[in-house]
Amino acid sequence: MAITMRPAILVLPLLLSLFLPSSAQNCLSETFSNSRLYDRCNSLGVLSATLHWTYHASNGTADIAYRAPQESSGFVAWAINPSSSGMIGANALLAFHNSSGAVTVISYVFNGYRPSVRDSNLSFTVYSKEAEYSNGAYTIYATVALEGNKTTLNTVWQAGQVSGGVPVGHTTGGDNINSKGSTDFLSGQSSSGGGGNSRLHRRNIHGVLNAVSWGILMPIGVIIARYLRVFKSADPAWFYLHAACQCSAYIIGVSGWGLGLKLGSESKGITYHSHRDIGIALFSLATLQVFALLLRPNKDNKYRIYWNVYHHLVGYSVIVLSVVNIFKGFDILDPAKKWKHAYIAIIATLGGIAFVLEAVTWAIVLKRRSRSSEKFHQGEYGTNGYGGRQHQGA
Repeated sequence: MAITMRPAILVLPLLLSLFLPSSAQNCLSETFSNSRLYDRCNSLGVLSATLHWTYHASNGTADIAYRAPQESSGFVAWAINPSSSGMIGANALLAFHNSSGAVTVISYVFNGYRPSVRDSNLSFTVYSKEAEYSNGAYTIYATVALEGNKTTLNTVWQAGQVSGGVPVGHTTGGDNINSKGSTDFLSGQSSSGGGGNSRLHRRNIHGVLNAVSWGILMPIGVIIARYLRVFKSADPAWFYLHAACQCSAYIIGVSGWGLGLKLGSESKGITYHSHRDIGIALFSLATLQVFALLLRPNKDNKYRIYWNVYHHLVGYSVIVLSVVNIFKGFDILDPAKKWKHAYIAIIATLGGIAFVLEAVTWAIVLKRRSRSSEKFHQGEYGTNGYGGRQHQGA
């Protein structure tokens, strides 16, 4: 079993490295109007945003320039959250085109998930603020006081829709719920949506673990059990391969499931009900399958047929629920389309292999039945129709 699990263990780091995000762009190449210059910058990793700033230690202020691509009909926002790491409590600067078509910037404190955005004071002083729109991107310029003269602060950034000249909301999935982190205005270090220990990083790990386990290894294990057992030369190797594959999938899948629960507990006010409920059902059914192995009757036991029916029904249910939930996860994470297309290709390939093996194994089974029937008739009646005994005269 350890030997069989090794390929899955070896391939996981490769898959993780492929799925994990890289820095959005090199912020050092960006320039600003009026020859503005800043001491430090960070590529924030999600929403293709960058933050530039100069920190003034003498008076605890920072000149900032936040830039993010967006359609002219939408808005962008950058915020400092003095009390938390998310949207609630965020002191934001929002840039958008108002009802007259002019680029404007307002300040607003988000105290709930259904805000009525209007220009208002923040919990810290904003000495200046302005915005511009150029080359498909908004840029917010501001000079702000760092509250309590702290240099490491939670930051949030966003992009969304405008209606009637007022920001009204944003997408509640993908990068739009991962756009938060922290920035040390003194050292320049930043933990953002693309950072090593960031929420987006962990969400991607959650997605990869579940896609590899429930969505790939589990179906492979089912294919092994259904088709290899037909080949006499594969007995009992098929059983050990099947058990190793499913146990590997279960261990990896439980890790991804546990990480998903942790991420869910951190998402205050955001719940993906169907994704969560299917995940809980998957874990429960898969756990039943694992414990069912301990109660597996012998082949000659009269209850074995009932165990087989249960084992097959639960197993196929896990496969169907797995694939459905993985696609729900794709909709939530909203990664590059190539990853969804890659998974579709994998599932289609496994389906094609199963289709071919179904035809091949049925042909083998029918041929064996035909031979068994011939042997039965030959044994009962003989080759000349008089049974297995020689005909004796009177």
